[in-house]
Amino acid sequence: MPFNPGSQSEEPSTVLSAPLPAPSGAHQEGTRTVTGLIRPSQASRSYIWLLVLAQFGIFVAFITPIAISLAVRVSALAPGFEERYLGYITGAASIVVMVITPIVGILSDRTRSRLGRRRPWILGGMLVGVGSLFVMGLAPNVLLLGAGWILAQIGWGQALAILTTSMADSLPEHQRGRVAGLVGFATQVAPVAGVIMAGSLVADSLLLFLVPGMVGVLFLTLFLIFSREQDSRQMIISGVLTIRTTFRKYLFNPAKYPDFSLVWTGRFCFYFGLTLNTAFTAFFFAARLKISVEEIAGVLATLSLVGIAATTIGAIGGGFLSDKLRRRRLFVLVASVIFAVGVVTEAVASDITMLFVGSLIASIGIGAFSAVDQALLLDVLPERDTDAGRFMGIAGFATAIPQAIAPFIAPLILAIGASSSGGKNYTLLYFIAGAITLVGGIIVMRVRQVR
Repeated sequence: MPFNPGSQSEEPSTVLSAPLPAPSGAHQEGTRTVTGLIRPSQASRSYIWLLVLAQFGIFVAFITPIAISLAVRVSALAPGFEERYLGYITGAASIVVMVITPIVGILSDRTRSRLGRRRPWILGGMLVGVGSLFVMGLAPNVLLLGAGWILAQIGWGQALAILTTSMADSLPEHQRGRVAGLVGFATQVAPVAGVIMAGSLVADSLLLFLVPGMVGVLFLTLFLIFSREQDSRQMIISGVLTIRTTFRKYLFNPAKYPDFSLVWTGRFCFYFGLTLNTAFTAFFFAARLKISVEEIAGVLATLSLVGIAATTIGAIGGGFLSDKLRRRRLFVLVASVIFAVGVVTEAVASDITMLFVGSLIASIGIGAFSAVDQALLLDVLPERDTDAGRFMGIAGFATAIPQAIAPFIAPLILAIGASSSGGKNYTLLYFIAGAITLVGGIIVMRVRQVR
């Protein structure tokens, strides 16, 4: 994880503020923080549902390419080298995002505008994301397809990161689990909608990307128009942000923030295993069922529809129960165990029934983890008033790094014991994925600040 070995203490950014105008919407009541902004005591229902829909829209636009669209395009542009090029594309884009995300978070912490600190960056990310859809849909070769996916990661990825930071700004502790559950449910259901759309659009490479993207534009626009964020123009920030100080903010001392470090590490392990499991899903199912990647879209669409119920149980059930019982760690561990069981079931499956059973079990684990881990992260987030965007960006490393390196490592695992006829060792890949996620759940049990 990012670590500053040269210091055992870390000074937070100093942000002072003149009196701000009375906030509106969800921010009318609460506690004034050191930034001069108001931390609400209760987020409004309108904010929560606009947030959930916005997250849903981004994931439809952003995750559909990972789930099916990129695989279909790579198969068409580079037949016979699908796994290799897909790994290069997804890995390279994730590396770019690792560099950009903390910068955007840091800048959003210090943004002064009538729209607030976060919304200008969400709007900018959406516009870049829309451009990426055209690049990917019209790409005549793998190189341009990869460039389009990098743009998508920059655009949609940053919009998603800042939208998540908005949760840190707006949600009190007693709402974090249930809202994270709703968001987790929405973001898990979103790829289902995306795969269903893509399943009927595989013949048109532009619409394959554009139609899911327009869902993202619609719901993000609703969030930008109807949600309210405090005017931050009167916020007075001491100190000058230079290139040197910006990149120093990429580092933090785990000794000062041990619980944040443990949550970061647990999340890293889970998403490493998850990426190993999901990055090659289309190819894995095609190999096990002995059909083409193009034909697998319908199978995945059916599986995704059935998976809605499993994801609902995991995300909403885990999020609401973690708030009600005031426990996070145990739910994270249980989610990791459930996911590992599902992945192992898939690994040993020889027919579509067992593949479906394993996938549904894994979906319960993914849903529960995505909800409760998000709430846990918000609970232990350091320097929430002044550096929420910065630390949310650093937390993003825990998902971006696995997405960057796992696709490069996966082909090496697939090659171990591969058959001479070209068959890949997906069984080993999925066993390793389950083991790594289980380690992540065990690590989180060491957190002390939260039960």
